[in-house]
Amino acid sequence: MGERDERDAPETGERSFLGGQAVGGFPAHTESKEDRGNGLESPPRLRLPTPDLQLLRLDHAPALLAFERENRAYFAASIPDRGDEFFAEFDARHAQLLALQATGAAYFHLLVTERGEVVGRVNLYEVADGSAELGYRIAQKAAGHGLATAAVRQARELAATAYGLTRLRARVTLDNPASRKALEHNGFVAVGELTLNGKPALSYICELR
Repeated sequence: MGERDERDAPETGERSFLGGQAVGGFPAHTESKEDRGNGLESPPRLRLPTPDLQLLRLDHAPALLAFERENRAYFAASIPDRGDEFFAEFDARHAQLLALQATGAAYFHLLVTERGEVVGRVNLYEVADGSAELGYRIAQKAAGHGLATAAVRQARELAATAYGLTRLRARVTLDNPASRKALEHNGFVAVGELTLNGKPALSYICELR
């Protein structure tokens, strides 16, 4: 899930454990369609400093829910919408993610500003045998600052060091050049073709060792 010509895209190929197929399940179909082409009004752009990448916690719930609500239409312009059920059962689903994370089967991260606002999600899921799927989505107002590329870089470093992984996988649709760029700038190599959310896509691999 990378950026499209320096514009962060919505999630890259990641299946959302919170419900609904999200750009590849948090994987690499990240941010697909540019702000200027999705017919949505552009909110004010985020200013520096760079948000902090934090492992998901229970107290993140209110800010994360606000992020999902604020960007729902923006994300739905490029990837399948999570649906009303996702928002109605958000607290229960948030608890499920934390329980899954506690098992080591996934690591969910948020990009959090100094004010405590969530402006992105970066996740490693389906963790097994030293490998994991990468997925992410960036807020519309934070697009255009290279956050996706930077976030993928941080996730890759954490995967190799803190989580002891040796390989990352990602998927991104062909109409999402920004996501492909973010992945390729971080050492991901295209290894195959597939269909993602009904669109032609590429699968990527990144060897960490």
